[in-house]
Amino acid sequence: MHNWNPLSWHDFPARQQPDWPDRTKLTRILEILGQRLPLVFSGEVDILRDKIAQAARGKMFLLQGGDCAERFSPRLGEIENLLRVLLQMNMVLMYAAAKPVIKVGRFAGQFAKPRSQPTETINGEEIPNYFGDIVNRLDPDLKSRTPNPKNLLDAYNFSASILNIVRGLSKGGFADLQQVHSWNEAFILDSPEGQQFRMIAEGISKALAFMNACGVNSREETATTDFYTSHEALVLDYESGLTRLDPSTGRYYDLSAHMLWLGDRTRQPDGAHVEFLRGIRNPVGIKAGPSMTGDDLCRLLDTLNPANESGRITLITRFGAPRIGQHLPSLIRTVKTHGYDVLWSCDPMHGNTSTTEHGYKTRDFALVVEELKAFLEIHKAEGTVAGGVHLELTGENVTECTGGAEGLAAADLSTNYQSACDPRLNARQALELAFLIAKEIA
Repeated sequence: MHNWNPLSWHDFPARQQPDWPDRTKLTRILEILGQRLPLVFSGEVDILRDKIAQAARGKMFLLQGGDCAERFSPRLGEIENLLRVLLQMNMVLMYAAAKPVIKVGRFAGQFAKPRSQPTETINGEEIPNYFGDIVNRLDPDLKSRTPNPKNLLDAYNFSASILNIVRGLSKGGFADLQQVHSWNEAFILDSPEGQQFRMIAEGISKALAFMNACGVNSREETATTDFYTSHEALVLDYESGLTRLDPSTGRYYDLSAHMLWLGDRTRQPDGAHVEFLRGIRNPVGIKAGPSMTGDDLCRLLDTLNPANESGRITLITRFGAPRIGQHLPSLIRTVKTHGYDVLWSCDPMHGNTSTTEHGYKTRDFALVVEELKAFLEIHKAEGTVAGGVHLELTGENVTECTGGAEGLAAADLSTNYQSACDPRLNARQALELAFLIAKEIA
């Protein structure tokens, strides 16, 4: 295999990349980006790898969630609400599974989105599609949709701001277990189906009381936590621009995030995205949809993790509820047969997307639950570890996914549909899903 460097991906076919019109400006922006401080640190990346390795052995559980496509307009309240719902889900899952939960957010970098077509026609005019704020803007006009390299620097600056808030909240008492539990109790009291979750909440109350009785109530132990960041490694100019050599290990790290994932549209073994990801030390997720074959998976794993190192690869399956039974068992058997060391995680969102007659993309909560349950049942039958879940969600009261205890219908979607791309679970749906998962794994 040829030698790797942060720019060797340029020698490979690269899908889903912006058609930057001003190459001179791009070169200048990349020079600036290459001089910026890292957003995360290599030591944090290594810690996450170790935790993912433990999750692959059933010792921890991976909760990965956040926005579909972040915008360059973060508000403190939105970040607080997203962290709040992730903390609430963490507590429920941690209690039910009786193991630590790794909290990985889709934030501080999830500014890019792959698209099926490079252009779309609006009011009779063909313009570039929206590829996320890191590339262009959502406004439906040619000027807004023209890719602008300056957005790469904006993505860095907004990511730094978001990370500063996340670190401050996670270490400043916002994550206090007693407070998080009080949020969950309020949810149960106010939920139409709260009674079915009351037993779990009562168990958590007793556990917290026991901890207090034992004196395990110091601020450091119960009021702080760790969040890790992740996003799809899509815009390779940005990713390679933030890749640094660690002199202590002699290894390269993409310090735009702790974890990067490879999308279902960009996982060609001879493509630029695989070439870039094979050379960095970060944990790498691989999205696996219905088109993924056993041979495809073997080629990817042999390329991205030739030494079969534990904690390196997370397989994020996204089949859709009607198809998971057809596809997942064979991939599990392929991995077992070849002895690959991976963490299995379920993305029950992307395979269950539909469009209403009024043009709203949505997801049916019942199908999301159905795919997650099937994921757990199939792994149990195969004797393997179902080690994580990957969700698009928000802490806001949006109306983007139908169903759930609130009974959102297609007619309700227009009430508060805010997503720039794909539909997300709102805070109540996300927490309800955590309780439902808890019932399955308790």
